[in-house]
Amino acid sequence: MSTITPETALVYTMVVVSASDDEMTDSELTRMTGLVGYLPAFTNYNVERLRIDTASCIEILQSEEGLDAVLGLIEEAIDDTHTDLVYALACEIAASDGALSQEELRLLEMFRHYLDIDRLTAAAIERGIAARQKTFAA
Repeated sequence: MSTITPETALVYTMVVVSASDDEMTDSELTRMTGLVGYLPAFTNYNVERLRIDTASCIEILQSEEGLDAVLGLIEEAIDDTHTDLVYALACEIAASDGALSQEELRLLEMFRHYLDIDRLTAAAIERGIAARQKTFAA
């Protein structure tokens, strides 16, 4: 049995990606809040917990071996049938500020490894996220 809920694991996923370059941007925080309010995976999640879960994730990350601990908690809380959702949320937050840093790219690679996301699934998710980021010229 996991020590965190699947919804909290999804929040941890978004926080880890957002904090990976040592800065949680407004666009990333706005996207996180929007996803929590929109996605069916968060239907049973009280949005008031977002601040608490974010703070607990950051606290764990600041400890020695923090990233491995958070990734382990995420892996433990998420059923194998939902690993694509975790990866999609990670990609969504990484892309939300319009540029992918080296730290974010490395973290996405770590998520693929930890969650055993195959290349084809990862490519499809990444392409879908890229399409969602497109805008029209003004």
